[in-house]
Amino acid sequence: MRSDILKKAVETLPHRALLMSAGLKKEDFEGHKPFIGVANSYNDIIPGHIHLNELTREVKRGIRDAGGVPFVWGVPGVCDGVAMFAEMRLSLPSREHIADNVEIMVLSHSLDGWVGVTNCDKITPGMLMAAGRLNLPAILLTGGPMKANIIDGKKHHPIMGFGLVGQVKAGKITAEQAEALLPCMACGAGSCVGLYTANTMAVVTEVLGMSLTRCATTLAADPLKKQQAYATGRQIVDLVKRGTAPRDIMTPAAFENAIRVDMAMGGSTNTVLHIPAVAWEAGIDIDVDMFDRISRETPHLCSIIPAGPNEMADIDEAGGIPAVLNRLKDLIKDGSTVSGNRLTEVAAGGEIRNADVIRSISDAYHSEGGIAVLKGNIAHSAIIKQTAVEPEMRVHTGPAKVFTTEKDLLDAIEAKHIAEGDVVVLPFQGPAGAPGMPEMLTPTDAIKGAGYKRVALITDGRFSGATTGPCIGHVEMEAFNGGPIGAIKSGDIIEIDIPGRRLNVKLEESQIKHRLSKAKPPDRQLTSLLARFRGAYEGVNCYGKKL
Repeated sequence: MRSDILKKAVETLPHRALLMSAGLKKEDFEGHKPFIGVANSYNDIIPGHIHLNELTREVKRGIRDAGGVPFVWGVPGVCDGVAMFAEMRLSLPSREHIADNVEIMVLSHSLDGWVGVTNCDKITPGMLMAAGRLNLPAILLTGGPMKANIIDGKKHHPIMGFGLVGQVKAGKITAEQAEALLPCMACGAGSCVGLYTANTMAVVTEVLGMSLTRCATTLAADPLKKQQAYATGRQIVDLVKRGTAPRDIMTPAAFENAIRVDMAMGGSTNTVLHIPAVAWEAGIDIDVDMFDRISRETPHLCSIIPAGPNEMADIDEAGGIPAVLNRLKDLIKDGSTVSGNRLTEVAAGGEIRNADVIRSISDAYHSEGGIAVLKGNIAHSAIIKQTAVEPEMRVHTGPAKVFTTEKDLLDAIEAKHIAEGDVVVLPFQGPAGAPGMPEMLTPTDAIKGAGYKRVALITDGRFSGATTGPCIGHVEMEAFNGGPIGAIKSGDIIEIDIPGRRLNVKLEESQIKHRLSKAKPPDRQLTSLLARFRGAYEGVNCYGKKL
């Protein structure tokens, strides 16, 4: 084991003294006890993470009972919902920071394996990236969703607050009326109730085989979650003893399965950023075209908040991810999991307890999956959650309204400068342009909350998993890197054709080139971290590749 250098070499006698000073006993160095790291992303800012100390204690207990020695350290996490609009540019960079954090701690301390205790948006993909990069035995424990508050027969949860902003801006309700709803929206511990990015990545983690079966949908408040934590602690010791590494599990087939389930459930568009990043760390190249291909092949089987009425608690009661896999069993490829079961075995054993919450392929909500990839003279590629778009907006032509900040757009909504049929364009929001590629949930939900039915939005930024409607993001190349989106001016006619996978502006190529030669990015204050992040994405697309 890697930890033997600390346990046995005379040169590491002082190392053992330091570890004993931290609480280890002499017997912890004897025999074949693996040293297991526990990357605990607890904080009391993210509701999805406020209970992770409790789960970490159970993980440690499981490790001890299985004959291992646990070591816990802290991992930072950004609450996207809190950071949004205030300072959202640091959220995506935190993903890389988290992967680096795990690398630093695991390698510096000669650990034999590690557990990632995680839940929310960038923390889970950051830990998966670390797992692929290090290729040492690892397992993730996702903390589970929250449950919505049911008041007067209606579901209330934190994300509905973003829609209330739009209602206030449009004059539909007062700020005081919005504030009065605040207590209804607070739901306690867990990742946000719907299939937003946190829960989508938990699903991806389970399907990849990197968490225990049923982990993704078991609620944070469910006593079963602590049992899963204990079992996770025991299982990592077994993985170390068997020498099972993440790249044995996260194979090309596993990533294809993860994308397929994501498409079937209608998950967050952020997976198009995160899954390729995780795969790259595992030595596998995935591009956006794979998402579109799999989406065309995979029916949409689940209607989950924000695109439908059901919450993650409903998915769990309906059978969880094993039930979804069962519906897709003829499309799923076999592979191993951290639990030791084959994924096809999990699919075969999946029990569908509610045929409306998790529909059959013959009774699908839509014939295609959640995400479509659009191309045209605006974008080499762009991403939209097509299953969250109303039929009448799947094909749309309208005049552009261009803004370079979220605040300018919100002010325009308040001043009623947005009209039905408009296509809002937000350039200079990409990884290099913003920098940091912030989520655009505040403007998208403000448009929705204001009551607009026929307003689309296009950006080189990204979207929250909570975004619905004709919202097109991840436009590459981004405006900062000379992408055509930076040439669009208010009044230009935009053509959107989701079934045809097209996104165009009615401009000649020569006009686009001329405008780009005169375009200047907005001047933005940068921290040193944001400056480094911008540098990493200059001249490449949002996936880190040159076109």
